[in-house]
Amino acid sequence: MERQTISSFENIRITRRGLLGGLSLLALSACSGGIGLPNLGGGSPTPQDNGQNLPTAQGQTFGTGPVRVAMLLPLSGDPSLTTIGSSMAGGAQLAMEYISSNASLKDNITLVVKDTGTTAQGAAAAANQAVQEGASLILGPLKSDQVTQAGAVAHGAGIPLIGFSNNSGAAQPGIYLLNVLPESELHRSMAYAKAQGKKAFAGIFPSNGYGQIQQSAFQQAAADLGVHVVGVYNFASETDARTVVTQVTPTLLAGQIDALFLPDHGTAPSFGSLLQQAGVPSGSLLIVGSSDWNGDQNVVNTPYFVGAVFPAIDDAGYQALLPLYQQRFGGTPHPFVTLAYTAVILANAPSLALGTPRYSAAALTAPGGFSGRDGVFKFLSDGRSQYALVMKKIASGSASVVDAAKI
Repeated sequence: MERQTISSFENIRITRRGLLGGLSLLALSACSGGIGLPNLGGGSPTPQDNGQNLPTAQGQTFGTGPVRVAMLLPLSGDPSLTTIGSSMAGGAQLAMEYISSNASLKDNITLVVKDTGTTAQGAAAAANQAVQEGASLILGPLKSDQVTQAGAVAHGAGIPLIGFSNNSGAAQPGIYLLNVLPESELHRSMAYAKAQGKKAFAGIFPSNGYGQIQQSAFQQAAADLGVHVVGVYNFASETDARTVVTQVTPTLLAGQIDALFLPDHGTAPSFGSLLQQAGVPSGSLLIVGSSDWNGDQNVVNTPYFVGAVFPAIDDAGYQALLPLYQQRFGGTPHPFVTLAYTAVILANAPSLALGTPRYSAAALTAPGGFSGRDGVFKFLSDGRSQYALVMKKIASGSASVVDAAKI
C-alpha cells in the first residue's frame, strides 16, 4: 500500500466545519429567509437613534433602521479568507434585502460592513471605528485572534460582539461565537456513540491549540455523559501519527476500545490507512469524525471509513440560500454565507435591537435559543454556542443522515 503523508493541521480553521445550514423557523413560518425567535419583550428606538445624529459610517451600508450594527469581515488580503469574507458580505446583503422586502418585518437596523483585512490589528481597528460610529452590536470578525482583539474593543465600549470563529477559546461573557464549536460536536457525537452501545472511548488529536480545545471538549463530554475514556493520543507529525497507531493497535485488537475519535479531517484518511496497515479490521469499532468531515471527499472516499459517523448540520438552509445568492451575485458562496445571513436576521429582531438595553445578555442567552439558516442554536452565558447537529454515516463515497438534529 502506498505510504500516505499525514497532512499538516491549520491553526486557521476555514472549512465551515460542516455548517451547510438548515432552515427551521419557529416564529416566521412560510418565510424563506427568516429566523425564529422567542418572545423576549420589545422596546422602542430612542430619539437620538433615528440615524440622523450618528456620525457618518465608513464601509458599505445597507438598510435604514435606527439601530446601527457593524459587520467585520476579511475583504482584503489573503485570498483564501477574502473569498469567505466576500461570500459572507453577500449573505448579509441578501438578509438585509429580505428584511426590506418583507412586509411582516420592520427595518430595525442599518448594517455597516467593514473590512478587517486578515490581521488581529485590522479587526481591532475596524471594531474601534464601529464603536466611534455608534454601533450597538458588532457581528464578526472571522478568525479567533481577530475576535479576541475586536472583542476587547467591544467589551471596553460596553457593547456585545457576535464573532464567527469556531475556536471556543475566543468566547467570553459578552463575546459570543456564532459557529459550531468542538464542545457541541464532541457532546453530540459521544452521546450518539453511547446510545449505540459503545462503552470504551479513545481520541487522537493534533498537538496544537485547536487540538487541545478538541481534546478538552472530548474529556468534558465524557465526564458529562459518564462514559469511559481508555486513552487520549496526540500527534504533530507523520512520525508521531505512526507511533500513536502502534501504541493504540494492541488495545483496539483486544476489543478494549469500541469508539475511536478522529476529528481532524485533513489527517483522518491517513490514520485510516495506518489502522488498516496495522491489521485493525474495518468495522470492528466505531470511527467518529468531526463536522469538518462533512463534504470532504477524501474522507468519504476512504474505504476504511465505511460505517464511520460524524456530526453535521443539515444542509437545507444552505441549499435554499444558494440559488438566491447565485442569481444575485453569481458563483457559489462559501458555506459561511449562512452564518452572516443568520447573524443579520438575528440582529434585526425587535426583541434584541429595540430591547432595553439593546442586545442584552439575558435576551441573547435566552434558554429557548433561536432558529436560523443553520438550524437551532443558542448562546451560553460564557459566550459559547450550542448547535443542533445531525449524525451522518459514511457509505461508499457519500454520507447520509442517520440521526436527526439534537443539541
